[in-house]
Amino acid sequence: MNAPNATLVPAAELARRAGVSFPGESAEYRAARTALLAEEIELRRHLEKVAALRRALPPGHLVDAGAYRFQAEDGSQTDLAGLFGGHRTLVAYSAMYGPDRERPCPMCTNLIGSWEGNAVDIGQQVSLVFIARAPIERLIAWKRERGWRHVRLYRDLTDAYSRAYRGVDPSGSEDWAAINVFTRRDGEVRHFWSGEMTGETADPGQDPRGAPDPAALWTVLDMTPEGRPADWYPKLEY
Repeated sequence: MNAPNATLVPAAELARRAGVSFPGESAEYRAARTALLAEEIELRRHLEKVAALRRALPPGHLVDAGAYRFQAEDGSQTDLAGLFGGHRTLVAYSAMYGPDRERPCPMCTNLIGSWEGNAVDIGQQVSLVFIARAPIERLIAWKRERGWRHVRLYRDLTDAYSRAYRGVDPSGSEDWAAINVFTRRDGEVRHFWSGEMTGETADPGQDPRGAPDPAALWTVLDMTPEGRPADWYPKLEY
């Protein structure tokens, strides 16, 4: 996090100061890499600016937490407030696994798998849950199949939450992936933020990705010379 009102050294100067080099590299490579480093520094700064703007959002709408019902893996039921546990903030990911899908979405599965490794750490700060519309027995089988130990799965019992928070299309026939963040302050549950990058916001030739992209898969592939494949998505098995 940048200090408030801090005067930042120009990114190009920081890139020059970095002083990184590797044996046998050409002057052409080093010049291009230093220029890229300056852009990476600018990107880091812009991501911090976006995060600060997100944190500064005014209070979101008041949520009727009791209007939404969920089933936990142990069969118990709860409302939205119950998903917070002892935390003041709830991060809820809606996965594309509805009752009519034979198998869960591979991309949702990939993303949840990467978050599984961080779920315990995230859980020290906020409540992290994954919501889907498939019967809880199928969600438990999905978790067991993937070897997940730490993700917390919930079934949306009435579809009311999924309809309200973009986990399903307005007709209720097509599952959508969605990330929503809620807060609980002084007994009030409010919506804080939702990922809103849809097909209408995508640039030509790109999927409607978030920024930063929450999927570790794409972050790693973006570091490679091949980049993101244009016509490839992860599969449930290979």
